Amino acid sequence: MIKKHIPNAITCGNLLCGCLAIVKAFEGDLVWAAYLVGIALVLDFFDGFTARLLNVASPIGKDLDSLADMVTFGVVPGVVMFKMIATAWIMNVALSTGVPDTSAVAIDDSTYLPQYFAFIIPIFSAIRLAKFNNDTRQSDSFIGLPTPANAMVICSIPLFVNTNPQALMCFREFNIDEYVLHPFVLCLVSLIMSLLLVSEIPLIALKFKNFGWADNKMRFILIGLSLLLLAVFQFVGIPLVIILYILLSIVDNIFFKKKV
Repeated sequence: MIKKHIPNAITCGNLLCGCLAIVKAFEGDLVWAAYLVGIALVLDFFDGFTARLLNVASPIGKDLDSLADMVTFGVVPGVVMFKMIATAWIMNVALSTGVPDTSAVAIDDSTYLPQYFAFIIPIFSAIRLAKFNNDTRQSDSFIGLPTPANAMVICSIPLFVNTNPQALMCFREFNIDEYVLHPFVLCLVSLIMSLLLVSEIPLIALKFKNFGWADNKMRFILIGLSLLLLAVFQFVGIPLVIILYILLSIVDNIFFKKKV
């Protein structure tokens, strides 16, 4: 039947977005790479939703989903971070030499070793996905930061920088960009996000078995507050949503899970 292939086709769309995002990232277009990851996030939600709706979930679909996620939410954020660290290094060299135009600075960025630290992200993403596929504790909740959430945070950085010039000018006015948009700070972000992927923190899974308030109150609160943060702060709200996600998950685990 055709319907059994629909979820897998959606998953392949996720994978295609990941491949295109890698191309865009290496071309230096990190904004479009981030947009493609955003499209993949929507597809990643609907492949599982469609499989449950049509009652055609299968082991092949589960494996295909993990393989697609590895590319889109593992390799892509690693490549995006790789390019960001290289660009930040060139910007810092340009500023230190007094050259305002970074294109006028002749630098072979392939020799800058710290940028390769970004590939810790795909490595830990692979470990995270392997753990998820074999951990029976993660049927109704996540343990550790999901790879899509990690990809959202990392890919939101170029979106914020490139689509919010006023905010970026504010950064520069207070010299914040010297710290946030610094190659070693980006390396630290890579390390922290990678450790969160394999952490033992129980997190809410947005899997609705029903739509009743009693069983899904924390999910509804998370979705509502996340939409509010995104509406108010736009791309800056994405990291805030992830922080909110972790905090609400801790609250849920302390005050509600123990009562079950």
